[in-house]
Amino acid sequence: MPMFPTLTFRRHGSTSGSPDAGPGRGSDLPQDVRLLLPMRFEAVGEALASGSDVVGACSVVGRDVARDGAALGEALSGLRATYQLVLGTAPTFEATEALSVAWSDATLEYLHDLSCEDPLTGLASLAHVRSRLGEIYREAEFSDVLVSRSHALVIVELVFRAPVAEPGHHFTRAMRLVQVTEALRAVFSGGQTLGRLGQDRAVAIVPRSSDLGVSVALLRDFLGDLDLGNADVRVWIEGLPTSPDSCTRLLDDLAR
Repeated sequence: MPMFPTLTFRRHGSTSGSPDAGPGRGSDLPQDVRLLLPMRFEAVGEALASGSDVVGACSVVGRDVARDGAALGEALSGLRATYQLVLGTAPTFEATEALSVAWSDATLEYLHDLSCEDPLTGLASLAHVRSRLGEIYREAEFSDVLVSRSHALVIVELVFRAPVAEPGHHFTRAMRLVQVTEALRAVFSGGQTLGRLGQDRAVAIVPRSSDLGVSVALLRDFLGDLDLGNADVRVWIEGLPTSPDSCTRLLDDLAR
């Protein structure tokens, strides 16, 4: 697997010396402080100086530095240096958490794009689902059969009832999708591509055939036998559009 490039935080200006005092709340970020900030951390510095949304700025910066290839330790060092330069204090827990979570989310997205499979469920990643559908559309160019007539998507969606924010809820959602995955594999075991669309949806790319309705009915029976706790499950057949561009837009909608 390709590794992130090594990123070293660099100052915009000379690192010798430091400002005599940090700016007061509600003030603009002084230029001499701005020049000393680690790269990418200007938004955090400005938020600290003005007293605006520091947590939101940390979330944005966390994703940015992850995409630049910074390790988490480097990102946290940049945050610590920014707080020290602007306020003369250590970062708050909320700011550190926001940056760390954003960094982790961006890193996982990167890894999922590299991998063909979601590491938890074993379902194909969204990137792989797109790739497989692209192959199907390219193959259709050499035949007289439209993709809308040769293939379809079978979508399974988990719909959670309130409350949805109890402790451990994210883990519970993931485990429910694992159960759904096993039901999908039991029904569509003939080499069909099974993928993940967003947090609570799974998809099977299936050939259109006379027994597709029977297979979907069987899937509903399997899902009905599962103990999904406070989740309901929806199953439907999604038709594929005639053009690959329209298919891309459809996947984007389904993955939201």
